[in-house]
Amino acid sequence: MFFIKKLITFFIIPPGLFVFIFLIIAYFSRNNKRVLTISLASAISIYLISIEPVKDFLLKPLETKFQQPKNISGDVIVVLGGGSYNTGILTEDSLKRVLAGFVLHKRLNVPIILSGGSAITNLPESEAMKSLLTELGIDKKMIFTDVQSRDTLENAFFTKKICEKYGYKTVILVTSAYHMPRSYMTFKQAGLNVIPYPTDFKMDKKYTVYSYFPKMNVLQDSTKAIREYIGLFAYYLRFSFR
Repeated sequence: MFFIKKLITFFIIPPGLFVFIFLIIAYFSRNNKRVLTISLASAISIYLISIEPVKDFLLKPLETKFQQPKNISGDVIVVLGGGSYNTGILTEDSLKRVLAGFVLHKRLNVPIILSGGSAITNLPESEAMKSLLTELGIDKKMIFTDVQSRDTLENAFFTKKICEKYGYKTVILVTSAYHMPRSYMTFKQAGLNVIPYPTDFKMDKKYTVYSYFPKMNVLQDSTKAIREYIGLFAYYLRFSFR
């Protein structure tokens, strides 16, 4: 009974609902080859990127490139924003990055640069992150904020300006594991000496029967992975043709 309840639940809420709708469209469009093909392709695509094994397949090349170093030292910790709401509440990705930066600061006692502007929100991400860190007890004098950057390229550009101003030579870069390959490449291209410290790992690796049910959070993680591949390709072209 529990399994049946879960199965029904997964297919009456998105993304399972979308899969079901496209299958219904396909069924009633059996005589229209074009609509049938599009509907089936849509159902299969949504289903695949909404299940954990496919999500892990997409994330694996990104999340396995760098691991958290056991022994680490640097002049400053750089935490990249991962989104915030207009209310000033950090998204899951941002929260995990900030907490990793907090743990590193407690271990190393070096300053923190928070990088993230307000590209699509009213409040700069870095200010929301700073508010959390000060609530956790970090001295404001140990926190620098970049409120201007709107993407990873600008994260690197404005972080470099702060590092040059205060003489920081080696930065410990903190961001989500899926975002680290592009971030590391961009910060290196900016001329910074970078030690990657990935966090917010999203791979499941171990599966049950429920891993093959479509879930919205899995769809979101798959979308992040796909977006990263697009970003990596775009940045690679940008750096290659400089």
